[in-house]
Amino acid sequence: MSGQSITDRITAAQHSVTGSAISKTVCKATTHEIMGPKKKHLDYLIQCTNEMNVNIPQLADTLFERTTNTSWVVVFKSLTTTHHLMVYGNERFIQYLASRNTLFNLSNFLDKSGLQGYDMSTFIRRYSRYLNEKAVSYRQVAFDFTKVKRGSDGLMRTMNTEKLLKTIPIIQNQMDVLLDFNVNANELTNGVINAAFMLLFKDAIRLFAAYNEGIINLLEKYFDMKKVQCKDGLDIYKKFLTRMTRISEFLKVAEQVGIDRGDIPDLSQAPSSLLDALEQHLASLEGKKVKDSTAASRASTLSNAVSSLANTGISFTKVDEREKQAALEEEQARLKALKEQRLKELQKNPAMATTDSSPVSTVAGPINSAPAIDLFSTPSSTNSTSKAANDLLDLQPAFQQPLPLSATNTWGGFTASPTPQQAQNSRGLNVDFDSVFGNNTNANNLDSTVASSPNQGMTPNGQQPNKLVSSDLDSSLANLVGNLGIGNGTAKK
Repeated sequence: MSGQSITDRITAAQHSVTGSAISKTVCKATTHEIMGPKKKHLDYLIQCTNEMNVNIPQLADTLFERTTNTSWVVVFKSLTTTHHLMVYGNERFIQYLASRNTLFNLSNFLDKSGLQGYDMSTFIRRYSRYLNEKAVSYRQVAFDFTKVKRGSDGLMRTMNTEKLLKTIPIIQNQMDVLLDFNVNANELTNGVINAAFMLLFKDAIRLFAAYNEGIINLLEKYFDMKKVQCKDGLDIYKKFLTRMTRISEFLKVAEQVGIDRGDIPDLSQAPSSLLDALEQHLASLEGKKVKDSTAASRASTLSNAVSSLANTGISFTKVDEREKQAALEEEQARLKALKEQRLKELQKNPAMATTDSSPVSTVAGPINSAPAIDLFSTPSSTNSTSKAANDLLDLQPAFQQPLPLSATNTWGGFTASPTPQQAQNSRGLNVDFDSVFGNNTNANNLDSTVASSPNQGMTPNGQQPNKLVSSDLDSSLANLVGNLGIGNGTAKK
């Protein structure tokens, strides 16, 4: 089986139609191709976890839904994608997973489609158990052990005794489930399980680094603990020695599959004399007879053990720094490639540089600075006004805008006096309305008024405001009807 199946293409098309970009990306990251999830899909999902408007429960439910598939490839890639988001995504994602009662119910998963399906189903069941345990650990301590601050002032080194004795067993449980993956080098035969193993490898070294610092803090406080605390601390230290052996075997597998030796930390075993000193101290607290040991010898043994474990911690720190440096170099290489691609595009099309540098493109031709014609502006007698506007306004005197009144009108309102430009415009369109209606006296008054006082307000029919409207409305209308000759049907000559 190679390439995307028809089912993958149909499912992606369905999500494209519904407009769900997240569901489409999850589908593409968990196709039937026997290879790890593509980096571009993982990066997109990581970015989605950082966006506040993205529904994290919907994203998680989409991944859970993909784990119900019968194909081991789809289920394994869904688990790998979920693990990747838990490690590199926003903390909101793992917080939501920790808040759920159940995550992956794959304890009985089995793909019977082929021999490879039988083999991979075993690792799917183990891998799902680890992801469940990782979420449970976060729920118990409210932080991820693989992301805690390390060093002399780190979280595990500064934790008090009571909290330390409760926290270290949680790390031990998570470490046990991780090491139960129990894969050999000859079983890492495809890209799907290889991608999962790389995530488990990174979790293992970071988790053990936190575990190691917790043990250092425990040893420093051991000889000041109470009897019950010393008993619990001794049991924790014995389990730590066992897990150190198991993690060494896990790292050997990582070295066999081609992981760089510089990315694998060196584990330094604590001296065996330390265990004897711890047991003797507990026996002395219980009242048993023990060998006489001076405080100086005890302090020397403890110092040697802490120094050995600290060297292991330094080795883990170097691995982290190397990984960060590799990530920075990868990012710089990506930026350099983008710059080179941009320069090539600019060389092919130099106009793009001009367009980018200025919001006004010069490719479209010179900019016409001629003023636009405004057909609705007030006409002027100067030469700057276009001929088309003058012709339009000269067609009918009704286009002439009425001049506002300079005095108080009949309704008690006040209006501004006309400007000289408006007076000049009224002089340009000198229409004798009164001569049409037979009132030559008012026409003569209009000409004399415009010539003598251009700033005085006039009405469109040429009459003065105080003569246009009388004392009341009825007489004013009667006067207007008489002038128009509506009453007898004949106009005045």
